[in-house]
Amino acid sequence: MIIKDSMTIRTRFAPSPTGLLHIGNARAALFNFLYARHHGGEFLLRIEDTDKERSTQHAIDVILDGLKWMGLTPDSPPVYQSQNQPRHTEVAQYLLENGLAYKCFCTPQELQTMREQAMAEGKPPRYNGYWRNRDPSEAPAGAPYVVRIKAPQEGETMIQDLVQGEVQVANAELDDMIILRTDGTPTYLHAVVCDDHDMGITHVIRGDDHLTNTFRQLVIYRAMGWAPPAFAHLPLIHGPDGAKLSKRHGAQSVVEFREMGFLPEALCNYLLRLGWGHGDAEILNREEQIALFDLDGVGRSPSRMDYTKLTHLNGVWMRQADNTRLTEETLKRLTLRKDITVPPPLLTQRILTLMPGLKERAKTLIELADNAAFLGQKTPLPFDPKAEKLLTEENITLLQQLAQALNALTRFEREDIDQCLRAFAEQHTLKLGKIAQPLRAAVTGSTSSPGIDDTLVALGREEVLARIHAVTHKAKTP
Repeated sequence: MIIKDSMTIRTRFAPSPTGLLHIGNARAALFNFLYARHHGGEFLLRIEDTDKERSTQHAIDVILDGLKWMGLTPDSPPVYQSQNQPRHTEVAQYLLENGLAYKCFCTPQELQTMREQAMAEGKPPRYNGYWRNRDPSEAPAGAPYVVRIKAPQEGETMIQDLVQGEVQVANAELDDMIILRTDGTPTYLHAVVCDDHDMGITHVIRGDDHLTNTFRQLVIYRAMGWAPPAFAHLPLIHGPDGAKLSKRHGAQSVVEFREMGFLPEALCNYLLRLGWGHGDAEILNREEQIALFDLDGVGRSPSRMDYTKLTHLNGVWMRQADNTRLTEETLKRLTLRKDITVPPPLLTQRILTLMPGLKERAKTLIELADNAAFLGQKTPLPFDPKAEKLLTEENITLLQQLAQALNALTRFEREDIDQCLRAFAEQHTLKLGKIAQPLRAAVTGSTSSPGIDDTLVALGREEVLARIHAVTHKAKTP
């Protein structure tokens, strides 16, 4: 358990490890992180693993890995909610002993009957407080029970939400919620309050689907005499059509976006701008995000996921990314492909040499790897239809002559290659493109690549001549 002073702003991200790190949760984690950093506070992580049947170590690992990938490092080791169960029980027992909570012996059938009766009367289907003022001795001996907290029955509860503004609920709408189950384990809503208090959380920033929970949790805060944290409820993220984000819209989890070739800084930049704004600022690095972020910039309306905009933004961040890093990412993907046979050291050198041009033409790491694949393939290359169409008998004759000119170069550098190609084109009274395109097709198998001179440098003289020879040899073979 973490017990802190009350002077430092302290936020927390508290996921339940029952599945993947959803993009909505990832945005909440980002906002908590940025708010804490902006105000010189602390960002904490709590794994809410009390659901033993659904919580898995794999899901915990996915959450930790996703946060690390996004650069959202907590300031303390993660707190595991399940380890705090004795404390949760202690608080519930205190409430029970002081008349602020009570034992409820209702059976599941009795509760169902209550709900049905309430609905028949046009009321919300909830517990009617049957055991609130009864003596537990009226219950059958040894009957199982839950512990319920006494919610206020009159007046209203109001919060000044840092995003939603003033929100209030009539106390008559709050039922006496369960804080301990029949097996003595604490409920989620009770455990969260205990942990937030003990961790010294000053600001709870989470999705607005928790807004109802907040009013119920305030009952515990007030019963214990604890000062509640400030609350900020973020609008949810919807699909492009305005419906709840689902698989039919595309990727939903951080893992999926990473596998699709998105950079973490691009995803974080996009998520920041999804529901938050600061003037015309669009491309913001982490330092700029921390400097500018505050909750007054968060809108109240749901945001719509725009995968096209995210992809465009990813392309912007790729062009700014370090070439060595992109080379490593490309190599990781290429080495999984069966058509890549060039040894990793040589392939790394080729990719790194050509990366300045490659990254200008790709919007995801997958595109980048696909565009760089020709660097790791051996002859005979696979040719796309457009490239195949360029390898006419006339062009193959030109390529044979061009190979001799390239082989005669003293140096095989960019400037030398450029001069050679221009001189060759002038000699044959052709435009440079009429030479460059068949050459590109022969050495890459495609009609699209970075500048032809850069491409030839990356491949090296020996490989370039081998690829031209393979094309001309194939043309001669009946």
